[in-house]
Amino acid sequence: MIYYEKVELKNGKEMIIRNADYNDGKTVHDLFIETHQQTDYLLTYVDEFTFDELKESFYLERKKESDRAVELLAVIDGKVVGASGIDPIGNKYKIKHRCDFGISILKEYWGLSIGYLLTEAAIKCAKEMGYSQIELQVVSENSSAIALYKKTGFVEFGRNPQGFISRYGGPQAVILMYKKLD
Repeated sequence: MIYYEKVELKNGKEMIIRNADYNDGKTVHDLFIETHQQTDYLLTYVDEFTFDELKESFYLERKKESDRAVELLAVIDGKVVGASGIDPIGNKYKIKHRCDFGISILKEYWGLSIGYLLTEAAIKCAKEMGYSQIELQVVSENSSAIALYKKTGFVEFGRNPQGFISRYGGPQAVILMYKKLD
């Protein structure tokens, strides 16, 4: 799926939301490492990341050509500052209506509505791809992310009290959220 949108941020700057592609492999690889070093709320630790820049490039190109997945980038003044993605939960009939959502933004760009805009763009893509439900998991202590998800229409449907085990703080409760798209 192809996506491209120009939006204005709260600070008046223009941001482009577009598909990631093969040429973004190094940039997205570096973004992953930096964003995952900035918070303990994301799923993966940097040392668990198994993609090198070339694998990332091929992965992004496959997602760009997919009709069931998308990787979007937030670009300000030519710099990639965030990413969001949609992936199918599975392809079996009983679950093919569901997709998974993830997002990460460089900490220095938090508070500019980038998360909201990337989330809304991903929701548009999920609808266009024919999904009727989008899902995510969020650490219960991540109040700003939870507020964002509620603002965009996600609702809680469960909790896993030890959904994550942090290397730094032990168990982290994870909230399961979804949004109906139809």
